[in-house]
Amino acid sequence: MTKSTRSAPTRRLGTSGPAVGPIGLGCMGMTWAYGTDTGSDDSSLVIGHALDLGVNLIDTADMYGPFTNEEVVGRALLGRRDEAVLATKGGNVVRAPVDGVPQLPSQDGRPEHLRGAVDDSLSRLGVDHVDLYYLHRPDPAVPVEESIGAMAEMVTAGKALALGVSEFTVEQLDRAQAVHPIAAVQSELSLWTRDHLESVLPWCRRHGAAFVAFSPLGRGFLTGSLREAAFSADDYRSANPRFQPENIRQNLAIVDVVEAVAARHLATAGQVALAWVLAQGDHVIAIPGTRRRTRLSENAAAAGLQLTAADLAELDALPQAAGGRY
Repeated sequence: MTKSTRSAPTRRLGTSGPAVGPIGLGCMGMTWAYGTDTGSDDSSLVIGHALDLGVNLIDTADMYGPFTNEEVVGRALLGRRDEAVLATKGGNVVRAPVDGVPQLPSQDGRPEHLRGAVDDSLSRLGVDHVDLYYLHRPDPAVPVEESIGAMAEMVTAGKALALGVSEFTVEQLDRAQAVHPIAAVQSELSLWTRDHLESVLPWCRRHGAAFVAFSPLGRGFLTGSLREAAFSADDYRSANPRFQPENIRQNLAIVDVVEAVAARHLATAGQVALAWVLAQGDHVIAIPGTRRRTRLSENAAAAGLQLTAADLAELDALPQAAGGRY
């Protein structure tokens, strides 16, 4: 497969939001969570290559690094800001690693925190606005309405053109939507994480919001390249339940089917996994992350892969993954 997202129909962030390629670029792994990769390309080259391919939705967050990811993205977009649809997030606070292993963040959705967070993000990115600003996670200690209300001020001030939320329930989405239109909902969606298919995806369609799928490749597992637990201590997958040896052995049954479908299309397993995500609706956008231009080209080409009804039925019938998400 050689098609890129430039030959695929674009999708929108909200009913009147910007057009983006169906495949975007998640930048988290460039500076955080997945350890050191000596084979990585320079991040600026990867982001530039994404824009060349029409992969224009560039997704970052203040907590990635923490803070360094936005700086990397900002430098990469110098002179090319108008080619990108730039999204960042606030409201998560990084906790110190334990024995070198990254820990899941805590939440801070207080209005005063978010007001400062967006200004800091704009400074690190070197821009006067972002196209999309997300609440990274709902804060259980702060009413959704208060967090979204503070974010609505960002839109009024021109610091963000649209608002999104991440990992919200339908009930939380209804409450957020009552305060300000939600243009995008970012949550995990892949062949081994299908929790939102019957709830959040339909909500997004009803409200004209995009569903932005993070980890659409199962944190790399669905590419077929991870067949044993061999992670460095600073790679958070070393402690992730699905990547423990016994669960990996069980989950390889999922990869085997994906690879069989891929062989019929002369595609890669990763491309099939991405094509399945995109097939869940024309309001769905996938943001796989990568640190290599070759892998980025492969991911972008998945937008041109059309799975048959038989393919989709076979993939839909896959078992649930062994092990929790986190």
